[in-house]
Amino acid sequence: MEQRILGKTGRSVSVVGLGTWQLGADWGNVDPAQAQAILAASVEAGVTFFDTADVYGDGKSEQAIGKFLKDNPRLGVTVATKMGRRMEQRPENYTLANFRQWVDRSRKNLGTDTLDLVQLHCPPTPVYSNNEVYDALDTLVAEGAIRNYGVSVERSDEALEAIRHEGTASVQIILNAFRLKPLDEVLPAAKAAGVGIIARVPLASGLLSGKYSKETTFAENDHRNYNRKGEAFDVGETFSGVDYELGLKAVKEFEQLVPEGATTAQAAIAWISAQDGVSTVIPGARNVEQAQSNAAAAAVSVGQEFDEGVRWIYDHYFREAIHPRW
Repeated sequence: MEQRILGKTGRSVSVVGLGTWQLGADWGNVDPAQAQAILAASVEAGVTFFDTADVYGDGKSEQAIGKFLKDNPRLGVTVATKMGRRMEQRPENYTLANFRQWVDRSRKNLGTDTLDLVQLHCPPTPVYSNNEVYDALDTLVAEGAIRNYGVSVERSDEALEAIRHEGTASVQIILNAFRLKPLDEVLPAAKAAGVGIIARVPLASGLLSGKYSKETTFAENDHRNYNRKGEAFDVGETFSGVDYELGLKAVKEFEQLVPEGATTAQAAIAWISAQDGVSTVIPGARNVEQAQSNAAAAAVSVGQEFDEGVRWIYDHYFREAIHPRW
């Protein structure tokens, strides 16, 4: 699989990585053995980048990855985790003392002395412009607790602020065929600054898999059931913030663009990876077959006509509500 440098980390990562939120919680129940099988299938397919967080299943996702890497040493996998959501979301909670506590817990969960990449997990907006926060993160690097740090954001202005700070190695942002706003400013700014881009929610929480309908139901503990209007966390994390039924209509249009031999999901992932400045795309996988299929998207080619079609769909269905022209 194609490898790209992840921004200022200098680390080479697969263009298609693995998001592991689903290995912890909020997507229904996940069997521990199934989690190990998903990680193994991803690596076998060429994946060298895992993304997790300390709050996914209250550490279960990190622990699953830690077990896998302990059982399979020297794989050369880069693991990015996130911190900050374990306390009430107030800017004053983003301190060096709390960072140390969160990082120590993640190091234990992942079974490592030094974390490859730690990202602030969608903190309150003022945190991104607080120089003391970046000083604290620099201290963790100097102490050897983390190798690099970055941010995970909800909004483009948050990404642009983080990119301004010299130590920011990467930005994780929602980017998919139904969420194009980052293409305007964030990706060009990141590229100019040498900051890596990690594209999350690439399938709009599964909408772009082409497998859902009006009749599809989701488990009670699945965020696609309980967070459709942002009841639990930012609505952009669930179906990219688009109306579910409108999204289904747009998917029908998207399916007409999919090249022969590729699945709808693979085409959606391939389109993101083709965007200038993207380092890696992190779809999740609930089973081995999904993990293998997602990784195979790295070999799918999409051209200018496909890109034009994606932009037409966005303009026709979503721009007015999500990303107005004026």
